[in-house]
Amino acid sequence: MTLPTPRPAVAALPAYIPGARGQADRLPPIKLSSNESPWGPLPSVAEAVAHAGTTLNRYPDMFAVELHAKIADFLGVAVERVAVGGGSVAVLQHLLQAYTGAGDEVIYAWRSFEAYPILAPIAGATAKPVPLTDEARHDLPAMAAAVTEQTRVAIVCSPNNPTGPAIRHDEFEAFMAAVPQRVLVVLDEAYVEFGRDGDTVDGLAALERHPNLVVTRTFSKAYGLAGARVGYAVGSAELISPVRACVTPFSVSTVAQVAAAASLDAVDELLERVEGTVVERPRLRDGLRELGWDVPVAEGNFVWIPAGDRSIEIAATLAQDEPSLLVRPFAGEGIRVTIGTPDENGALLQAMARLGA
Repeated sequence: MTLPTPRPAVAALPAYIPGARGQADRLPPIKLSSNESPWGPLPSVAEAVAHAGTTLNRYPDMFAVELHAKIADFLGVAVERVAVGGGSVAVLQHLLQAYTGAGDEVIYAWRSFEAYPILAPIAGATAKPVPLTDEARHDLPAMAAAVTEQTRVAIVCSPNNPTGPAIRHDEFEAFMAAVPQRVLVVLDEAYVEFGRDGDTVDGLAALERHPNLVVTRTFSKAYGLAGARVGYAVGSAELISPVRACVTPFSVSTVAQVAAAASLDAVDELLERVEGTVVERPRLRDGLRELGWDVPVAEGNFVWIPAGDRSIEIAATLAQDEPSLLVRPFAGEGIRVTIGTPDENGALLQAMARLGA
């Protein structure tokens, strides 16, 4: 009997590996394996979510009208320039669905966000990774040189997940000048709120200079709504309209829409929490460097330990520690550590000191 078979590209997809969650028979772990906020929702956001929960028998607003308007007002752009989806990863998928298909290429740096080599084949396109530099940065000249007649989309992640460095303004402008305008460039700014380097490219400002640019952002990181799943894209109305057409109907729940809108109302309070992470970042980075690890510049809410072949072993040892420390290893490459509370970061540094570089 012959059963249905998937498309070869789908059958060959790499697996997306989420951050570890710990073992049920042990004390709650210190979870630094997913780039989440260590703090729960603000009281005002939690109250809005609780009220929204009483309406779960009704479908959400399919077009997320209020949230689109809130985001547009926050960014200072027309509402037609915004597309909302179920997390920025879903928005990225809708972008690729709208702009790529069989025979097209999607260029991105590697290592970078592990959804990129999954989303491109799902859309029917060919994934075309370009290695990072020795400093764990995007090699934008090499990415521009990799563009062919088949290239339809190029994705740039700033700050880069999982390695940390952000894209500089001048190098991004040189990249945009080298890439044909027929190529859609997606600047993935999932961690933009954590950046403090004044030389980093400003995606919103760059939109006004480059008609082939779209910026994606998320409420999962700085806004602490990873469990709600809300992200968005912003670009010209002409570029965004096809993306809106690809958004799965009702994919952003009422609770998610309300949580994101309430978070924008409390954005100043939320960004104070972000500053707490930013303050902890050099402590964690410098502490690891003092232990002998060549940690790259970090502009997100995480740091990268280039542990190479020891990555899996170190992560496993940390997970068996007391308390259990969960980090995100990438086999043969390195370990991403999310910045947690001061106590959590201190526990990580103590554990890494015991392991040695």
